[in-house]
Amino acid sequence: MVLAPTRRPGHSARVVIRDLSDGDEDEVASISHLFDDDALIAATRRFLTSPGHHLLVAYEDATAVGFVSGVEMTHPDKGTEMFLYELGVDESARGRGIGTKLVDALADRARTAGCYGMWVLTDRDNVAAMRAYEAAGGTDPREQTMISWSFEERP
Repeated sequence: MVLAPTRRPGHSARVVIRDLSDGDEDEVASISHLFDDDALIAATRRFLTSPGHHLLVAYEDATAVGFVSGVEMTHPDKGTEMFLYELGVDESARGRGIGTKLVDALADRARTAGCYGMWVLTDRDNVAAMRAYEAAGGTDPREQTMISWSFEERP
């Protein structure tokens, strides 16, 4: 999928969003600089081969500058919705709409998959994420909270 050029003064790069899938494990490893930690081989393989898992990567001048991951979740009485798992944009590429384009692309993928909606959790003080999500049409219901369980330390 090719998007309209994202431009900044003195720069004419074109942003291309690619949906990575089975067989793209090496590409995922090469974009680890966009993740919190290096991509794990087994986890990458499982993610890319699991139905309903999506990893969209934004490239500018053939350089990976951002990604969004999503997982389709289905419940018997609700149908299927998209969970926006994580959004990351390289610091050098922030403020130019790349995060918003990635969120829009995942929302398009969700609609195509028949999802009735999409949701994400983030910290309110994560200004860049809040801006991207709101620019892509997301709303903050403010009454939500998150409860979590941690079962083991990650390697």
